[in-house]
Amino acid sequence: MDPPTRPPLGPYDYDLLVIGGGSGGLAVAKEAAALRKKVLILDLEAPSVRGTKRELGGSSLNLNSVRKFLQQTSLLGKAIQDSQKYGWSFKEEGDLDMCHSWSRLMEAVQEQVKSRSLELKRELESCGVFYLSAGGEIVAPHTVQVTDMYGRKRRLTAETLVIATGDRPQYLDVPGDRQYCITSEDLLSLPHPPGRTLVVGGSAEGLECAGFLSGLGLPVTVVLQPDLLPGFDQKMAQKIENHMIVAGVDFRYHCSLAKVEQTEGCSKDVLSVTSQQPSEGRRLTVTIAYKEGQSKQEDFDTVLLSVGRKACTSDMGLQRVGVQCSQHSGRILVNESDQTSVDHIYAIGSVQHGRLTTTGLSVHAGTLLARRLYAEDGILCDYTNVPTVVLTPVEYAACGLSEEKANLTFGEASIEVHTHTHTHTHKPLYSSKKGDQVFEIDLKSNCVLLCRCTTATTGLWSGLFLPGIKTPAMLKSSVTSPTVYAPPCVC
Repeated sequence: MDPPTRPPLGPYDYDLLVIGGGSGGLAVAKEAAALRKKVLILDLEAPSVRGTKRELGGSSLNLNSVRKFLQQTSLLGKAIQDSQKYGWSFKEEGDLDMCHSWSRLMEAVQEQVKSRSLELKRELESCGVFYLSAGGEIVAPHTVQVTDMYGRKRRLTAETLVIATGDRPQYLDVPGDRQYCITSEDLLSLPHPPGRTLVVGGSAEGLECAGFLSGLGLPVTVVLQPDLLPGFDQKMAQKIENHMIVAGVDFRYHCSLAKVEQTEGCSKDVLSVTSQQPSEGRRLTVTIAYKEGQSKQEDFDTVLLSVGRKACTSDMGLQRVGVQCSQHSGRILVNESDQTSVDHIYAIGSVQHGRLTTTGLSVHAGTLLARRLYAEDGILCDYTNVPTVVLTPVEYAACGLSEEKANLTFGEASIEVHTHTHTHTHKPLYSSKKGDQVFEIDLKSNCVLLCRCTTATTGLWSGLFLPGIKTPAMLKSSVTSPTVYAPPCVC
């Protein structure tokens, strides 16, 4: 819905002005409009370094539906091969040699992202939220300078401002990274398959990308820079790593990306997987530096950076009005009410400093913020125990403190670690071929790790960790409140 052109009835143009179209910003805008407030939302993110545009709703890879779609894509090829164990057969001998069409997959993903963006715009219109595809810069208290896609500027005022601009993948600032590397935002806009890929970073986002590409049959190498799944339980992280190694992913340890250069030549790896070739037939020569002082050069078709994310708060005028941000990450400092250092400015979602955020949590926090502002509701969002899902080939669901953090918080003597092994009967065997060797891993056994604090609160479980098939659904059934309570055995 376009903003009205008539003069405002009160001292401000709007009751609420939201800068940023992420999940949290959309939630606070829709809830405020439902409470009969005049709301405007601004959303115009600059393209990535490689020119990838961002749709309303946030980065396409962060959309849960797209993440699940890509994971399912990577699992389907293996499932077809494994179907023979269940009695399925192919009419012709050569039918098992399948080819994957990268272009058709990208068309499906982009169609899903655009459909979701159009759906969100219809929801805003039906809720009565005014929407502008424009950027916003705070130029004075309660005042935002709006710049549309054509460069036209005007000033609007609002009683309350909410920053929900989210974050974007960051670069390492090593020679050649901005010229030749891509991030998760660019991966789904490539017109050709990425070929032999180097994933730099052991974050959840990096491992999801590595698992997805490996599932398509592409050669993938992961440089753990700095660590494997930092912040997650390391026993569970090692289980995911072991499974990905068996599936053919090559991990490099105690090293970092030092330099990226472009050279001539086309990868044979791309031709063996799909008939589509990378454009221009150019490869990247990557220099990897090891802690021992040695360096090694290798050739890749694509280098994907997943080394952290930086908040989109630059050029917004936050310092001009006194909003305090972290100097390192640019994220905004907020109190328990999501309020910044300026009383009429709030921040929601991954733009906040020091808080774990997911799509669902951002929606919940945005809804509660609107109710606190306009419905006299005092309920605060609980950021302590956030259910999180990592959609690697073996799914990983977690909620609460990892064993390492629980030991630091309560003391190792106060923690009991309970494990339970259960059996999946519907997937008997996962096999992978690497060179002339065939590796097999039994997925019947999945470990459930529970960290229990026995001295702080009787019966309080400080963490629940589930790697394996269908674990997100299992976590959803186990976690019934923001604080995780469970009986002695949940399996």
